[in-house]
Amino acid sequence: MSWVANARMYAVTADASAAWAELFAWVARKSGVDLETIQHPTRLPMTALWTRSDLGAAFMCGRPWSRAEPKPVPIACPVPAPPRYEGLPRYMTDIVVRADSPFRTLEDTFGHRIGYTLEESQSGFNALRHHLLGYRTASRPALYAESVGPLHTPRGVVAALLSGAIDAGPLDSYAFDLMRAAPDDPAHGLRVVATTAPAPIPFFVASRSCPPQVIEALRAAFLAVEEASGLAAVRERLLLRGFSPVSEPSYDLLGTWDAEALAAGYETPQ
Repeated sequence: MSWVANARMYAVTADASAAWAELFAWVARKSGVDLETIQHPTRLPMTALWTRSDLGAAFMCGRPWSRAEPKPVPIACPVPAPPRYEGLPRYMTDIVVRADSPFRTLEDTFGHRIGYTLEESQSGFNALRHHLLGYRTASRPALYAESVGPLHTPRGVVAALLSGAIDAGPLDSYAFDLMRAAPDDPAHGLRVVATTAPAPIPFFVASRSCPPQVIEALRAAFLAVEEASGLAAVRERLLLRGFSPVSEPSYDLLGTWDAEALAAGYETPQ
């Protein structure tokens, strides 16, 4: 049987998309699994990808994964290469503004317009809300004049910032790093004013109908990426150190952040 692979969450530039396709082709050869790289346009919801019965490998955020029933099968976590990730399978949310904006700190953006991606997103919603929670007070339960969303994707946040539709917004740090690796990317027109605490990064998952032997072959191939000399250029293009096993309990942190915000009556980043 043929299985499909997709890296839409981190295929944020043309070069990154091509590099992921090269990596999938290597994983297919290494694992012996018939793995076909497919496109999943941004107009389609990610749930349509995650629920495919022929899914072999696709990135899934830990927040929707922890809520899914049944859950897709975890395969492996990416380990981003930039120093701020400290060699761990984690990421953060960069809270960004236009580079030419007058805002210098996160507090400067209060009273203006904040954007968010989707309620199901860790980086574009849950992490942002958790970070903002610490700034709320009884006399100031809402930090912003307007909360704008859903903006759906990191690219949606970039476009909203550059168009002036919002004044500040959240970006998945790894996606943002990949955008800025492209010299002419519009993301260079943005500037970071705050970064959230780290959280476990989105990981590759497969359909529950995928046989265990296929899962294990794919997992072994992904875990071999770090030491594969033939993938040095691909790793460099993807700002990728390699992959690590998925620690499922570590994603409980995302639920804790959600519960803390809801307990405080803070349902939406605002």
